[in-house]
Amino acid sequence: MKKLLLLGGSAQQVVAIDTAKRLGYQTVLCDYLPDNPGQTHADIFYPASTTDMRAVLEIASKERVDGVLAYASDPAAPTAAWVAERLGLPTSSYASVDILCHKDKFRAFLAENGFHAPKARGYSEPAAALNDLENGEFAFPVIVKPVDSSGSKGVSVLRGQEPLPAALNAAFSFSRAGRIVVEEYIEKRHPYLIGGDIFVVDGEVRVWGLMNCHRDARANPLVPVGKSYPALLEAEDLEQVRRTLQTLVDRLHIRSGAMNVELVVDKAGRVFPIDIGPRAGGNMIPDLLGRIFSLDLVEMSVLAAMGEAIPPFTCRAEPFWATYNLHSVKDGRFRELLLQPAFEKAHIVAKHLYKKPGDPVEYFDNASKALGILFLKFDGMEPMLRAMDHPEEWLRVSLA
Repeated sequence: MKKLLLLGGSAQQVVAIDTAKRLGYQTVLCDYLPDNPGQTHADIFYPASTTDMRAVLEIASKERVDGVLAYASDPAAPTAAWVAERLGLPTSSYASVDILCHKDKFRAFLAENGFHAPKARGYSEPAAALNDLENGEFAFPVIVKPVDSSGSKGVSVLRGQEPLPAALNAAFSFSRAGRIVVEEYIEKRHPYLIGGDIFVVDGEVRVWGLMNCHRDARANPLVPVGKSYPALLEAEDLEQVRRTLQTLVDRLHIRSGAMNVELVVDKAGRVFPIDIGPRAGGNMIPDLLGRIFSLDLVEMSVLAAMGEAIPPFTCRAEPFWATYNLHSVKDGRFRELLLQPAFEKAHIVAKHLYKKPGDPVEYFDNASKALGILFLKFDGMEPMLRAMDHPEEWLRVSLA
C-alpha cells in the first residue's frame, strides 16, 4: 500500500487525511500540536513540527512514503517540497516554493520577471525599516508584512500617522524567519481584492476559482471574512488576471497541484500578484470550489502529491456561491449563533461551527480566530454581494 505523508492535522486539514484513506493510501501525519484532530484520523502519527525540515525528512525516510502533502498550509509547504525533492517524490521545485512562501523573495521574483509589483524592500531589523520609513524611502500608505506568515498575521497598513515601531515589531513577532517586507499600497480598481484557488494540471491552469475577497471594517480590515463567486471583474481584466497567473505558473515551472492566489487590478488596469501560495487555500476554499465546479479538489490535491494522473474533467461553473467566516469584533465567550430565519432557509447550505457555548472567543485580527464557516447560495450577484457586505442584516454572534 502506498503511503502519503501529510503535514498538518487541523480541523480544516482532516478532509485531506480522510480523502487519502478513501483513495486507498496509508496516511502518515506530522503535527506538533498535542490536541490536533487529525491524529485520530491518520493511520500513523508523529508529534513533529511541520516546519522542522530535517525531522520531517527523517520520518518520511523511515516510513518510505510515496508522496508529501502540505494541504492548506503555507508554513509547511516549503518543508513538503524540500523533503519530496530530496527523496525523489512528486513536487514542485523547492526553489519555486521557497520564492512563493517568502514575500520578499516573491517581490524580487516579480520585478525580475516583468510582472507588475509594488515597490518593496525586505528587512531583518526593525531599526533599518524604521529609518527608511521616516526618511521618505516609501510614500505612504504602505503595508508591513512578515515575509512568511499567513492569515494576515502581523500585517498592517500604515498611512503615516500610526506608531511605526509598534507595527514593525508586530510584523517581526509573526515571522519565523525573522524578516519583514515593507511595500507600497496598491489602490484597487474594483470593489474587492481577487482571491481564491487555481488548480494546475500538466503545467496548465485548468480550474479558475477566482473570487471576491470580502472584509469586515469593524474587525481587522485586512483579514478576509469570506469569498464569493464569480469575481466582479470586467472581461478584459479577468483575461489579464488569467494570463498573469498562467505566465507565473510557467516561469516557476509548476506542473501540478492547487495554488492559493490574491491579486489586485489597479486603477490603471495593471494586474499585481499580491500573494500566491503553493497549496490549497484555507477556510474551506476547496470545498466551496467543489460545489461551484462539481469537482473534488481535495482528491485532486492528494493525487497530485502522489504523482498520480488527474482523471479527465470538464470545468463548468455554477454561480452564485459564497462562504462567510464567522468571527467576533470583541473578546468574550461564545453563547450562540443567531441567524435571521428567512435568510437561513433561503441561502445557508451548510454550517461548520468551531465553537461550543462557553468557549473563549477572540477579536478577529487574523484568520486563525474564525469561529466557523457558513456556505451560502444565491440567485444573483446583487443579493450575494449585499449579504456578504452587510452580514449584520442576517447574522449576529452572541457572546456571554
